[in-house]
Amino acid sequence: MSITYSIGDLAREFDLTTRAIRFYEDLGLLEPQRTGPGGRSRVYSGRDRTRLKLTLRAKRLGLSLTEAKEIIQMYDSPRDTGAQLKKFLDVLAAHRKQLESQMTDLQANLDELKTHEKEARALLAKTVKPAKTAKATKA
Repeated sequence: MSITYSIGDLAREFDLTTRAIRFYEDLGLLEPQRTGPGGRSRVYSGRDRTRLKLTLRAKRLGLSLTEAKEIIQMYDSPRDTGAQLKKFLDVLAAHRKQLESQMTDLQANLDELKTHEKEARALLAKTVKPAKTAKATKA
């Protein structure tokens, strides 16, 4: 008998809300069995748990849920593993390029911010007189 999970089990394990899990289900990333009166209870398989884990990993890598679904579905199909891995590498390369571009932009922003801080500190130093000088003037 295979291990099954409730929506609450998966929510606790992956620190998600049940609403998020239902959202992934609506997107077709998870396919739980329906049980109970009117099919209201969801029972998730080990396969669903793995798919959820892969979905969350893809999100951490910056992939969209559509891209995550596409890659996960490739592993469900009996297609050639080489083609699947090439597609995965292509997606990762595109995201790496995007992140590197964002990093370059962020570094430029940080450099500009440091320049403005330095200029502001220099201006402040010129306008603020030391406390000892102010006391000496009063005396």
